[in-house]
Amino acid sequence: MKYQWPSKNQWRQFFRILTKEEKISFFVLLSFFFTSFLFLSVDFYFKKTKLAPAEGGGYIEGVVGSPRWIQPIYAPLSDIDRDLTELIFSGLVKYGENGLEPDLAKDYKILEDGKIYEFYLRENLFWQDGNPLTVDDVIFTIETIQNPEIKSPLRGSWLGVEVEKISDKALRFKLKNESSIFLENCTLKIIPKHIWENISPQNFPLSPLNLNPIGSGPYKLKKISQDKEGKIISLKLVRNPFYFGKKPHLSEIIFKFFDSQEKLIEAFKLAEIKGFSLTSPTDLANLTNLSNLYHFSLPRYFAIFFNLKNSKVLLEKEVRLALNYGVNKSQILDKILQGYGKIVQSPILPDIFGFKEPQIIYQFDIGKAKEILEKAGYSMGESGFREKIIKKELAFQFKSNLSLGSRGKEVEELQKCLAKDSQIYPEGEVTGYFGQKTKEATIKFQEKYSQDILKPYNLEKGTGEIGGKTREKLNEICFEKPEEKIPLKFSLTTVNQPILVEVAEILKNQWKELGVEVEIKTSDISAFERDILRKRDFETLLFGEVLGLLPDPFPFWHSSQKGELGLNLANYENKKVDEILEEARKSFDRKEKLEEFQNLLIEDTPAIFLYNPDYLYFVSKEIKGIKEGIIVDPSKRFTNIENWYIKTRRVFK
Repeated sequence: MKYQWPSKNQWRQFFRILTKEEKISFFVLLSFFFTSFLFLSVDFYFKKTKLAPAEGGGYIEGVVGSPRWIQPIYAPLSDIDRDLTELIFSGLVKYGENGLEPDLAKDYKILEDGKIYEFYLRENLFWQDGNPLTVDDVIFTIETIQNPEIKSPLRGSWLGVEVEKISDKALRFKLKNESSIFLENCTLKIIPKHIWENISPQNFPLSPLNLNPIGSGPYKLKKISQDKEGKIISLKLVRNPFYFGKKPHLSEIIFKFFDSQEKLIEAFKLAEIKGFSLTSPTDLANLTNLSNLYHFSLPRYFAIFFNLKNSKVLLEKEVRLALNYGVNKSQILDKILQGYGKIVQSPILPDIFGFKEPQIIYQFDIGKAKEILEKAGYSMGESGFREKIIKKELAFQFKSNLSLGSRGKEVEELQKCLAKDSQIYPEGEVTGYFGQKTKEATIKFQEKYSQDILKPYNLEKGTGEIGGKTREKLNEICFEKPEEKIPLKFSLTTVNQPILVEVAEILKNQWKELGVEVEIKTSDISAFERDILRKRDFETLLFGEVLGLLPDPFPFWHSSQKGELGLNLANYENKKVDEILEEARKSFDRKEKLEEFQNLLIEDTPAIFLYNPDYLYFVSKEIKGIKEGIIVDPSKRFTNIENWYIKTRRVFK
């Protein structure tokens, strides 16, 4: 039987035969049918699809300061320049979610136990101006950094490294010694040879190219805006059409530059910017409702470094131990960082890198700290602070029997002593000859102190001769026993930044409870680096140190790094530690070596390790795709910038 859809006429007849009630029922049921169909269709669509990032939208970030060198050669000198360089340039390898991974290089090899590193570039690499990116650009970048006339802050990491071209797509690095950490050097961003090769070393830091970068990263510079005085107020980046990697979702990123943190925060509240880095947790209260707060862990720590070459007091290990036990790190973490960070006990950050905790941990114990200082000879003085009194040997003592006719140094000293009392030796002559006047003065001295000198021998009158008891009394009366008072006092130097100054004040008050007197000294960052760090002009130093993704304590604790050219701030020296650090640099299995190093170092107490602050990043809630984790530098918050997005679309699962 053949079925046909009813014709219009048949439909009209259908409605004619229905009663009014039946028509109403029919249309009600029909509406239920279409509603159900629509609901099931929508439900099916949402079950079979998911939200996915879509292209478009922009992000505006606020920063304090302004850019100066938007290129990798000098970028390490400025946080702003590092941020921009991270977005505009690429390196042979990069920091990924799971560690170091290829970037411009599609692959690499580590040969001869880490003495040779070979890299093989991807195909079809281009600069943002459309020119090909080749091995020649990589070699040019390395040689530029190695040039002492360029004065790049990265030069120390590339000293002694030979670079050799294998082909247009391959190159080789030769090292003097095996290295398990060299791969991290190769995150260095590469600059274009065809742009920079004709710039002289003298003009390198002054060239306009520093503010007109050409890179190979996910974004390129579109526009720089300046005020009437020529000051940069904003900068716009757009997607790089020649980028070899995953194209980012955000079509543009704008940086706005402010004179102060207060102006930046105000701009955020007014929605003029969508994100910024928070330098002080004290600003948290007014911002959390406006944005998402992201926490990043940085491999860095803040510590108090004892200058072991510049303080007599701090050379005593007992003093350094007591100071360790006298620091309440929890108070610093809660009061200054408001809990946004971790207490640290070691310079290799076991929590971040998965090492064992150190065998020795100096927990806060003020009673123990006081006990250590007492045993070390430091008692409370009249000033309210501790001091140590050291008795010294007398520079001169009477040792000979002297009598009428004696000559020499001892007679001279005898006359000087007797002359101090005009009733005993009114003439006060100092001749070095024991004459009658000296004899008469001696008799008067003996009779004045007859209880100690004459009575033991049952004598009533002095003899005028210097013998045992007379000599003892002369040594007691004539020469005050010398004492050296060593106050338990030193200076604590730090950078003139609010958080560090507040931490210094807390430390000063905590150590005051021990009877330790501390003077706080601060300096702006430029003078700090030039005069204080370089010259080691401090007794104790409150400062931070940054490790890499592959922790290398060598620059901070090896004895070769003491002095102006190194980073061994404590002037620390231990031959066993030197050996361990040298071996750890060569070994790809470094865990046990670094754990052994931390235990030896902590036992020697050249520093007090305080805290590892979180890196706090405020971003508007409309920005999605930001992923928290460990980053080696604040600029690496942009490591997964290609995954950030605002707009979304639905796609089938």
